Amino acid sequence: MRAVGHPRRVPDVTSESNLLREYEALVGAAGFRLHDDRLVVRVSGEDRSAFIHGMCSNDIIGLKAGAAVEALILTEHAHVITSFFALARPDDLLLETSRQRWPQARAHLEKLIVADDVEIEELDTTVVIAILGPKSAQATSYAADESVLTMEPWRHATIGAVTVANLPRFGSPGFAIFADRARAATILVRLGSPASGAIEVSEDAIDTVRIEHGIARIGVDTNDKTIALEARLQPAISFAKGCYVGQETIERATARGGLKKRLFGLRLEDGQLPALNACVMLDGTEVGRVSSAALSPRLGAIALATLHHSAWPAGTKVKIAGPSGEQVATVSDLPFAIS
Repeated sequence: MRAVGHPRRVPDVTSESNLLREYEALVGAAGFRLHDDRLVVRVSGEDRSAFIHGMCSNDIIGLKAGAAVEALILTEHAHVITSFFALARPDDLLLETSRQRWPQARAHLEKLIVADDVEIEELDTTVVIAILGPKSAQATSYAADESVLTMEPWRHATIGAVTVANLPRFGSPGFAIFADRARAATILVRLGSPASGAIEVSEDAIDTVRIEHGIARIGVDTNDKTIALEARLQPAISFAKGCYVGQETIERATARGGLKKRLFGLRLEDGQLPALNACVMLDGTEVGRVSSAALSPRLGAIALATLHHSAWPAGTKVKIAGPSGEQVATVSDLPFAIS
């Protein structure tokens, strides 16, 4: 069930049986993981909401304290820099984002701060614990508080010294706990107890679920020229909000239907994982490259690739160049249909 696509993946020594157990927890119960690759950023100042609102793809000004939203930071041409979850609090915003992608995002934001009353602070001592799966609420309530059981999606609350948010991600119900490292250690112990109903899961298992749901990972399934709509990132975009950086390109592509490439799924007929960045060919012409791949217990060998529009029809047969010869794959719309 090995998955590939994470930018800093190291060789996985976990047995296939353990990976299957982790995957089954994610799709049938709950799994948890300390996300060291995620960074928490505090944005404060009187102009914080107006500034971030103008810099991102979703509605921040309309975000009331206790609410959360997913958004993108884009270039003026709507190329994706990073994604983030924003949590609105009475006196500030908390942003959860990719640690690797943040330096570029911060540089982009800071060059656009002029006379705005905005302060950006990286909370290096705050960590993110993700709890994922259909029973994630029960597991999170065991580790935090029973009030989590009634928390609606895209809401958050301060419980004691931690923040708990209902943040569906990777195509699965899920929660996040934001805590300092000392408290996080205690929370992880509680989550690891059999009474929580959750087990610790690897990045490989999470990535398999992500790929099944066709969710692009920024910097893996995108590059510095990827337009947000090409990566199917519409859930992080408000099409009703006012002006923001990248809006003109988004609106033009939406109105004219002018996309020439888009993220699609591939199902490999031989059951073998394709190589990352392998060419996807249609009738002898390159139509895309493999960006993520996984061996799914339910679907077999699957992959994601941003394809030219000539290969978009579901069921299209394509060939993938590999070191041991060509592989045949079938194009699938996303998310993959799981029977």
